[in-house]
Amino acid sequence: MATVTPEQRTAPRLRADALRNRERIVTAAREMFVEFGPDVPLDEIARRAGVGNATVYRNFPDRDALVREIVCSVTDRVAEQAEQMLATSGDAFEALSRFVHASADERVSALCPMMSDAFDRQHPDLVAARERMEQLVEKLMERAKEAGQLRPDVGVGDLMISVVQLSRPPAGAGCMAHDRFVHRHLQLFLDGMRAPARSELPGTTATLEELRRA
Repeated sequence: MATVTPEQRTAPRLRADALRNRERIVTAAREMFVEFGPDVPLDEIARRAGVGNATVYRNFPDRDALVREIVCSVTDRVAEQAEQMLATSGDAFEALSRFVHASADERVSALCPMMSDAFDRQHPDLVAARERMEQLVEKLMERAKEAGQLRPDVGVGDLMISVVQLSRPPAGAGCMAHDRFVHRHLQLFLDGMRAPARSELPGTTATLEELRRA
């Protein structure tokens, strides 16, 4: 499947000022969904973005369209972090660790509450963004395994579940004070992923397919 870029998702091509407004809306919505949860009123998002309600609806005809763009945007940013780490040379596990910490700063844990049962998770834009991200993360992990630095019994699903669970409290939980512990706990998790393994993991590797069905 060909990669769908953020620019292609905004086709037809927008004027520079219209594109800036769209980006401001997505940024404001993402911030407010993290702070208050996915049900924040669209007019509040418009107010924070500094645009009128009509501008929001002109770009995103309904809430699902806005949520979809936010999920794609975060997924793209996580993929870009993996791509940057793959372009580096040197310690493979260090590159993986830097990716994990950078992904946490993207607040990936806020994505889960946005995707209700009615949300179309198989929309082509979402599928393309997700597949690109998964392939890049898998390459990053394989490189660390080939270097003998990453234990062989963990998969991409294990990594992404842990980043989501450890990175932030659920969106709208009002527990943002816990942010100061995030990178400390992520480092504890990463140390447990190093090879050679000091224990045998119970259960089986979490696959990405299982995550999609959950």
